[in-house]
Order: sequence, then C-alpha cells, then structure tokens
Amino acid sequence: MQDEILHRQQFVDQARSELAALTPLYEEAAHARGQDRIVDSLASASVVRSVLNEAADRCREEVLTVQPGGGRSPDKLQDALSRDLDMLARGVRMCTLYQHTARGSLPTRLHVEQVSKAGALIRTTDELPDKAIIFDRELAVLPDRTTPDGSGALLVREPSVLAFLVRTFETIWSAATPFAPDASGYQDVSGDLQRTIIRLLASGAKDEVVARRVGLSVRTCRRHIAEIMELLGADSRFQAGVLAERNQWTPRQNALETSSPRPLEGTHDSQ
Repeated sequence: MQDEILHRQQFVDQARSELAALTPLYEEAAHARGQDRIVDSLASASVVRSVLNEAADRCREEVLTVQPGGGRSPDKLQDALSRDLDMLARGVRMCTLYQHTARGSLPTRLHVEQVSKAGALIRTTDELPDKAIIFDRELAVLPDRTTPDGSGALLVREPSVLAFLVRTFETIWSAATPFAPDASGYQDVSGDLQRTIIRLLASGAKDEVVARRVGLSVRTCRRHIAEIMELLGADSRFQAGVLAERNQWTPRQNALETSSPRPLEGTHDSQ
C-alpha cells in the first residue's frame, strides 16, 4: 500500500509539472486569440512560479512589487534573484516595497544589495496591505487566499483594477523610506515602527494582530511592547497606546534618541 501511494504521488507530481510547463503556452495562445480572461486562478505554487517566470520574461518596461511580512526566506530570495536581474539587465524599471522589519533580515539585505547595484529601487514602510506583483501595468499577480494552503494566486488583467493597484502602490511608495542595504537603516525607521505599534495598541489590537501588521514574530513584538510599556509607565497594552496617543509622544522621542537603535530580531517570512 505504501508503494502504491508513493507511485500515485509521483504520478501526481509529474502531471503537475507537465501542466505547469504548458501554462505559458496556454497564456500565449489565449493572448493571440484576444480571449484573455479578466481574472485567472492558479491553484498550486509550481504553476504560480511558472507564470511568474513567463510574465518576467515578457516584461519590458516596469515591475512593481509589494512584499509584506518582514524578511523573506533565502530560498524564495534565491528563486527571485535571477528573474529580477534578468529584467533589470533588459532595462526594466523595478520598484519594490518591503516592511521596515525586513531591514533586520540579513538574507533580505544581501538580496537588496545585489538588485540595487543592478538598478532596482527599494523602499520600506511600517505596514503593507498584501503581496502583489504588477508587470507593465497590464498584469497583476495577487495571492489567492481561498486555496487550502494559501499557495495559489490570481492573475488580474482588468484595466480599472490595475489602475487602482498602481495608484495604491504609488501612494505608499511616496511616503516610504529608501532601503540602503549597506547599513541597517534603523535610525530612519525605528520611530515609524514604534509609532505603528503604539497606534495599534491604542486601537485595542491583540499581540498577534500587531505582530502580523508590522511583520514581526509574536515573541519579538511582545518584547517591543513590554519595552514601550515600561518607558511609558503603563500597566496594560491598551493604556500604553492611549497614553502615547494622548500626549503625542513616542518612546523614541523620550528614551531612544540618545542611544543607537538595535536591529530588530525575529522577523519572519509570511509569503
């Protein structure tokens, strides 16, 4: 029975691989017929990877990327590196948004250094809505949260939706902080991160929600919350948020400007 299960699993893996290889041909044929669907659903990670590679090969002018969740895993960064460098070598303009907590991830900083040298523009901000990749303002790849394991994606070609996504990206980009990979950059962003944590505490958000919103592990986020409460003299998380909001005061203003900000630890990859 175990041999039979293994044999069937190998058959399924082979079928998925063959279908993934055919996906670009299907996309090309549909485009040639002028019958592109406005939204397509991709069910598996292998198909998503194949379509991303095909879209990157076709990209000629611009790619806009939103990568929330702190630092990314080395495997995913390595998988994206050759694709990114190929686009940059063709003169494609590349703009990527990370969260501030990605600055605490060494693999992410090394990746940013490589693509920045090739011409990519990278910025970070305190919060990001969700993952998105937009190719030439004609195709967006968005996560499909309805799939069982969350590995699926949606391909969006509807012009009005694409225009909305681009405007949203540009709004966040204009307020984001440039990511200099040769330095930790916490002098520029630690205050933003603390203010975001305080704002979420004042809203009554739970630790898990705060951690997810700022791209930290729950353990590390709780450590930052404890430090903020101690500096404010607050007895509860909600009280800390209310006190800080009421006095328009952040821990950075009171206690951290005289010391060197330390790197944030515990960032995790949620992509």
